[in-house]
Amino acid sequence: MAMEQFVLFIFMCCLSSRFADAYDPVDPNGNITINWDFPSIEPNVYAVKVSIHNYQLYRHIERPGWRLSWVWAGHEFISTVIGAETTEQGNCTGRHGANGAPPHCCEKQPVMMDLLPGAPYNRQSANCCRGGVLSSVTQNNRTATSQFEMYITNFALDEHGDPKMPTTFSIGVPGYTCSNATNVPATRSKVLAALPDADGAPPVPVIRCTEHMCPIRVHWHVKQSYRGYWRVKVAVTNYDVVSNYTDWNLVVQHPNLRSLTQLFSFNYQPLIQYGTINDTGMFWGIKNYNEMLLGDGNVQTEMILEKDPSDFTFSGGWAFPRRVYFNGHECVMPPPDQYPSLPNAAWDVRVSAVQRWLVAGSCLLSLSMLFLV
Repeated sequence: MAMEQFVLFIFMCCLSSRFADAYDPVDPNGNITINWDFPSIEPNVYAVKVSIHNYQLYRHIERPGWRLSWVWAGHEFISTVIGAETTEQGNCTGRHGANGAPPHCCEKQPVMMDLLPGAPYNRQSANCCRGGVLSSVTQNNRTATSQFEMYITNFALDEHGDPKMPTTFSIGVPGYTCSNATNVPATRSKVLAALPDADGAPPVPVIRCTEHMCPIRVHWHVKQSYRGYWRVKVAVTNYDVVSNYTDWNLVVQHPNLRSLTQLFSFNYQPLIQYGTINDTGMFWGIKNYNEMLLGDGNVQTEMILEKDPSDFTFSGGWAFPRRVYFNGHECVMPPPDQYPSLPNAAWDVRVSAVQRWLVAGSCLLSLSMLFLV
C-alpha cells in the first residue's frame, strides 16, 4: 500500500542528566529532534526519511558530527540509503537489496553517519553532506537540519499495520541521550533544502604556545566611558593553528545587555527575556564577512551600551560578564577579586589595567580597561 508522507514517530535527544550542564537556564527547551517519516509503505519494502533538527539556541553539533544508531525490532536490513552511509555493512549472506544488488547494511544495530561535502550527486539528499555538523538554530535554521533517506526490507508490522519501530536510539554525540520514539498525529512535513580528514575525524589540535594554553580566548575590553554611555570591544582569538570555527557563536551574560544600543561587526539576539530580565544574548558572525573564525585568527566587534544610573558602576567587576560561552562551551572566568576595577569618582584620570592569569580549559575570558573619562 502506498501512502503520502507523514511524520509517524518523533524522538528527542538532550544533554544527559549526569552532566553538570544538563539543565541549561539559558536554553531550557533546547533539544535535538529526530523525525522518522514514512513516504511510502509497500508489501516488500518501505521508505524512511529521517530528519535531524538541532533546536538548541547556541549549541552546535561539531566535528566529527552526529552518528545516529538504533536497534531493529526484527530482522530488517537497509537495502539502499541516500544522503548518508553506515559505518559497517555487517553479514548480508543470503540477502539481496533493490534489483538484486547487495544490501547497504545488515547490522542489527546500524550506525548512520552523514556524507562529507562533495559527495557524488546521485548519493545526495536535501540537507545532507556536511559531515554531521549542525549549526545552532539561532544562527542558521537551514544548516541546523540534516536529512537522509532509507529503503528497508524484511520488516514486520505492528497491530496497527505500521512497520515496527526500532528502539535504543542514540545520536552518537558525547553527553546526549535520546528518548523513546513517540507516535504523533499524521502531518505533512517539509525540510529545507571545516573539513575532517579522510576517515571523518577532526584534525588533531595544534595550539599556539601561550601562558593559558586554551584554544580560544575571549577578550572583553572596556574601552571608553561617555556621560550616558560606555563602549566595549570584544575580540575572540583562535589559538588552534589548524582548525577553523564555521558559524561560531558567543553567548554573554551581563545585566547591561538590556541597554545595548549599537553593535558593530557581529549579529546579536537576546536569549532570555522575561519581564524586566534581559541579561543574556548571543553574538555570531555576519555571513560572508566574519562567520568563520580561522585558525590562528580572530574576530572582533565593538558595542555601545547605555548607562543605567540605578546600577551602573566600574567597581567590583560589574563592567565584566557574569558568564561567557563559546560554541556552547563555558569559558573559564577569573576570580572576582582579580577583576580590573576603577572607582566611580575617578573621572579625570587615564586608567590602564589589564588582568592575566594562568588557567587550563577550552575557552578563556580575559579582561581589561583602558580609556579616558
